[in-house]
Amino acid sequence: MLYRDFATQESLDAQYNLAEVIGDPSVYFEFYIKESAAARRDLAGLLDVRFGPTIEENLDIFPAQDPAAPILFFIHGGYWKRLSSKEFSFVARGLVARGITVIVPNYALCPKVTIPEITRQSRAAVAWAKTTDCQFNGDRNRIYVAGHSAGGHLATRTLCTHWQTDYGLPADTVRAAYAFSGVYDLRPLRFGFAQPALQLTEDVIQRESPLLNIPTAAAPLIAEVGANESSEFRRQSADFITAWKAAGLDGTYVEQVGTNHFNVLNDLIDPTSALCDRVVAMMT
Repeated sequence: MLYRDFATQESLDAQYNLAEVIGDPSVYFEFYIKESAAARRDLAGLLDVRFGPTIEENLDIFPAQDPAAPILFFIHGGYWKRLSSKEFSFVARGLVARGITVIVPNYALCPKVTIPEITRQSRAAVAWAKTTDCQFNGDRNRIYVAGHSAGGHLATRTLCTHWQTDYGLPADTVRAAYAFSGVYDLRPLRFGFAQPALQLTEDVIQRESPLLNIPTAAAPLIAEVGANESSEFRRQSADFITAWKAAGLDGTYVEQVGTNHFNVLNDLIDPTSALCDRVVAMMT
């Protein structure tokens, strides 16, 4: 077996290759692009702010009106190898209306860089927000992180950061995380369609799989997944929360009824939605 009960790449791809699971994703990406362009047009924002030395290390800030608003980082998905922050500006619309400052960081993609480098860039963005003198509304002591798909993985990696020893920042720099449709065990991906871009090695898998690196202490975590996603994506989230709670940590698993991997975020455009309610509740 390559992984669990999967003996072939074809059987793994039937679970993890979303174009096979759901079909052509272009209609969903068109929604992302359209709604994100509208969000950037309608919301006051600071766009393309540099937080690191490389060209990809930039972020967009959509501030709430309250100078003391909580800050939510939202890390985009794309299997670490496609898309950018610009396709995910739409997540700010409902949350800014609810009084949340939203920051959407960008990062370099595989195979130009490795997943450990993407993790480093995601952590660096959070550290930047904590320490920068860039002026925007938001309480630097109330930073939260969310993410979708690959971004769900990266959001959980921020919870496993040694903020004090690696950055000289408080251990509670990230107060909680909300991970949507993440991959928390990278082992199956080494045998699947994405491996040519990801170039996963055993060392990277061991170091970057959140399931294999559950900390002894961490902030609360919510893992949400669409009820219409593949059984493996649902299992990954459920198993990760089970292991998280077994370690004595605060974790919650949520299945969102009627949604798949690509539209599980759509209700973030609506400030009155139950999804916005859940995300806001994490920060209050």
